[in-house]
Amino acid sequence: MKKKSTNMILAILLFGTFIAFLNQTLMNVALPSIMKNFGIDAAQGQWLTNGYLLINGIMVPTTAYLIDRFKTRNLYLTIMTIFAVGTLICGISDNFTLLIIGRMLQAAGGGVVGPLLTVIVMRLYPIEHRGTAMGFIGLAMNFAPAIGPTLSGWIVQSFTWRYLFYMILPLVILNLILAAIFMPNIGEPKDISLHKPSILLSSLGLGSLLLGFSNAGSHAWGSFNVAGYILLGIVILMLFVRMQVKLKEPVLDFAVFKEKMFKLSTIANFFIIMGLYGGMLLLPLFLQNVKGVTPLQSGMVLLPGALSMAVLSPVTGNLFDKYGYKILSNIGLTILAIGTLPFIFFKPEASLMVIALCQMVRNIGIAMVLMPIQTQAMNSLPDALLSHGNAMYNTIRQVAASIGTAVLITIMSTANSSYASLHPEVTESASLLFGIHTAYAVTFALGLVALCILAFIKIPNKIK
Repeated sequence: MKKKSTNMILAILLFGTFIAFLNQTLMNVALPSIMKNFGIDAAQGQWLTNGYLLINGIMVPTTAYLIDRFKTRNLYLTIMTIFAVGTLICGISDNFTLLIIGRMLQAAGGGVVGPLLTVIVMRLYPIEHRGTAMGFIGLAMNFAPAIGPTLSGWIVQSFTWRYLFYMILPLVILNLILAAIFMPNIGEPKDISLHKPSILLSSLGLGSLLLGFSNAGSHAWGSFNVAGYILLGIVILMLFVRMQVKLKEPVLDFAVFKEKMFKLSTIANFFIIMGLYGGMLLLPLFLQNVKGVTPLQSGMVLLPGALSMAVLSPVTGNLFDKYGYKILSNIGLTILAIGTLPFIFFKPEASLMVIALCQMVRNIGIAMVLMPIQTQAMNSLPDALLSHGNAMYNTIRQVAASIGTAVLITIMSTANSSYASLHPEVTESASLLFGIHTAYAVTFALGLVALCILAFIKIPNKIK
């Protein structure tokens, strides 16, 4: 395929991925307005975000089957059409139930976009250029969250929350038109059957597990809403794994873990994602509840780091192609550790500029690690296992994000309560600060664990 055609396909897919990830980040700021509009409480409102992530997570394991079974062009047009229908329903919804249905359709379509893009990149680009292409995927995925909250705040303040969806819809339609005109099929579909019991077990198990960890913020860990769902999810997923190992055509092929490089990269990524997603909640809490800044100021502190992470993704992808994986990952995790360390000691009087700078350092380290790790993991697999490896990698990423968020928030809350009971004379913000410091210390430790996994095991710089 000509380079010009390849780049056009990549651009269309990056555009679609950007739309899906932007849509995912718009709701948090708009949630209060939506709650007021429909007269619902926070427990109901959080399903607009948690429900989206839940459906998104359930869809990821099925992407291996979808990508292998259907023509890539038809699959992409279908999932983006589902996404567009969901967006339209959200925009015109006159009740909360309809809005939830629209969000679920968005999640069902959007959950396939990222995995499909990764597999197509692996099929389109030779191994020596995959790092750069994957870096541009990182740009699309990271730039959307960087501008999403600020853009959402401006739209909600200037118009209404419905315009969040009215803004997204024309972009989706444009992407569909471009895909219909320029996007060919990449690879040949396989005549494989869908094993329905596997899909059922995967959906129930992963859904239960993610729901349990999502509930950890509002329920006790010992309650059925947390421990019950988590244990139920683990049992069902164990049955799912056992079923996949026995199947001739598994929905998710666990043979990917026979590749040492893939296994190590996935384990390291698990710890990094735990710290990343948990840490994303800690800084706004520190800024707004300890320092007392406004949500807008908090967003401005986060913005430079998010933008630097997005801009650096293509650069690190190019460096991956030139120098390999191990150098980047070791340097990146070291920078991440250096950037995280000050957050363990920050006081309420810390300068916003210094906090923003440290967050930027953290994000630079993350940018040097995340996409190179995924690229190396995919490079280690034969073509026949690419779709399965990508689905497995992204599924574990979803689980790590849920676990990281739940565990770090729990650690923060526990340390907060313990400190307050031991020192009743301190203010509420002082005990919260101790909890945040403790959670950041755990985040620092998670990064060191990932560094040990990647730095002290002999792994070739590049898979030839």
